[in-house]
Amino acid sequence: MHIYADNAATTAMSRKAIEAMLPYMDRVYANPSSLHSAGQEAKSALEDARRRIAALLGARPEEITFTSGGSESDNQALITAAEIGEKKGRLHLISTSIEHHAVLHTLEKLKKRGFEVTLLPVEPVTGLVSPASVASAIRPDTALVSVMYANNEIGTVEPIAEIGRICREKGVLFHTDAVQAAGHLPIDVNRDCIDLLSLSAHKFHGPKGIGVLYARKGLRLSTLIEGGAQERGKRAGTENLASVMGMAKALEEACENMEAGAARLIPLRDRLIQGLSAIPHSALNGDRLHRLPGNVNFCFEGIEGESLLLLLDDKGIAASSGSACTSGSLDPSHVLLAIGRVHDVAHGSLRLTLGEDATEEEVDYIIRSVGEVVGQLRGMSPVWRELCAGERRFIL
Repeated sequence: MHIYADNAATTAMSRKAIEAMLPYMDRVYANPSSLHSAGQEAKSALEDARRRIAALLGARPEEITFTSGGSESDNQALITAAEIGEKKGRLHLISTSIEHHAVLHTLEKLKKRGFEVTLLPVEPVTGLVSPASVASAIRPDTALVSVMYANNEIGTVEPIAEIGRICREKGVLFHTDAVQAAGHLPIDVNRDCIDLLSLSAHKFHGPKGIGVLYARKGLRLSTLIEGGAQERGKRAGTENLASVMGMAKALEEACENMEAGAARLIPLRDRLIQGLSAIPHSALNGDRLHRLPGNVNFCFEGIEGESLLLLLDDKGIAASSGSACTSGSLDPSHVLLAIGRVHDVAHGSLRLTLGEDATEEEVDYIIRSVGEVVGQLRGMSPVWRELCAGERRFIL
């Protein structure tokens, strides 16, 4: 059996998305910036995709900028908000300790430019951000609050609408990294009082290398890539039209099937959580209820996550330990440390993210396989022997 359970890292492209791209590779291939009829046909398709994506987010077409993906969108959003704030004498930025590194590293860069950054702690185990903590952290000189919509590692869905309302009431720009949420959770930028939002197509069965930055009308984006006048002069470079068309179709398809997909996935997710919870000295990471439909993240005491991944791969199961961006590192996940997991436990983490085509048979196979591999690794572990002998204290 071969099971792909790493959909938070990337998803397979949908057939409809692939088919939507094909005409823009071999027929409508002209540069959308060209004035001839072929170029204008490409331009018309580009703007049609912009309108369709905007409608799915509750936005206006002119508020949608096409980027290379979530990381670029995060960078441009944070730098834009910081520079807007700087002009008003506001040099304080607020985010959380569990953000994606595209946000955290950009904040570090801004600190070197003189900005002050407050990283809010999250609730232990669940990773929830308290709206009250956001409200109390906002100061007269706060330029931006950035809180991710749903965490890429532990799957926790944050109270975005509450946080957005607080920011709107206090006159502070609000950005959310919605890379894991788009196509999986209903998003409305007006309902949630969102000023800036990032998403990436390959997380909802679209192509890699294409994404969106939503910026509320009236916000003037800072330019990261200089050159031509594409994207209203704020993102130079010939537009990747084929990928834009694939992204639009993939997002439409994901939103159309969202409710039915969640109704099917959530029971499978909960079945997997229940099965893995039966393994002694294990613990679920992230909130039990406020959670992405397909995300399961566990820690298993006495083992190393890297060995767990390799042995599961031998059994035909593709999973990850922490986020895909850091799973090649021996350092424990910053997200798991932020929710209170100690280093020894955080090293033994496993993230399983189910796709819409997952089955009960596959979930049961994963449960059996994880139990077998955890038992195998513990049988070889001197740390486990010390724990069982009472020479160390169990944490989980």
